Amino acid sequence: MILLRRLLGDVLRRQRQRQGRTLREVSSSARVSLGYLSEVERGQKEASSELLSAICDALDVRMSELMREVSDELSLAELAQSAAASEPVPAPVRPMLNSVSVASVTGGPPERVTIKAPVEAVNVVAA
Repeated sequence: MILLRRLLGDVLRRQRQRQGRTLREVSSSARVSLGYLSEVERGQKEASSELLSAICDALDVRMSELMREVSDELSLAELAQSAAASEPVPAPVRPMLNSVSVASVTGGPPERVTIKAPVEAVNVVAA
């Protein structure tokens, strides 16, 4: 099961780490307890929109950018989950081939050519 709070926490942690900031710095700036911010980053607590806004302000990141990154991660997680749940794709079935002989009707010596084609694709009418 994909947990949105875990994806959101992962993105928040990456944003903070990209800036080289500590949990203590961001929690102080966002006026959130260090323990609570840590739980949000680990996906153990669900962050309210007010809390997310305060954390985004502390990180100087737009909430829309944060949510876009979370959305991208969610899409990838859904694709991975879908691929893991589906059965293997069967190998393509090769059609049965019939041999059809054709005699040359040109003025030269008769030639025989054999054509192999799917049974349902060939409808030969003798003239």
